[in-house]
Amino acid sequence: QVQLVESGGGLVQPGGSLRLSCAASGIIFSSAAMGWHRQAPGKQRELVAGISSGGNTNYASSVKGRFTISRDNAKNTVYLQMHSLKPEDTAVYYCTVGRFQVNYWGQGTQVTVSS
Repeated sequence: QVQLVESGGGLVQPGGSLRLSCAASGIIFSSAAMGWHRQAPGKQRELVAGISSGGNTNYASSVKGRFTISRDNAKNTVYLQMHSLKPEDTAVYYCTVGRFQVNYWGQGTQVTVSS
């Protein structure tokens, strides 16, 4: 079955950086578009960043220039590098198979930006 295992979340001060990783199994990873979504308390889930099988990327306007999504097909892993983190980036971050249309969700990893 499909498994998406996220790691790398945690507590970071404003202005800090984190890198999230998501190891995927049960899919043909190199053929799959992948994404990172997030859900903050009291808010709807939103697409933060996505990457196509060919490496094309897209970002939410709120994170553009601060976050970078990348993939390593040899490791079946997708990454989200986050810089200049803000308190409003606090959320549970979910790895997904699919960008705009999500087929599978990971269990989520908490990112908290606070001093």
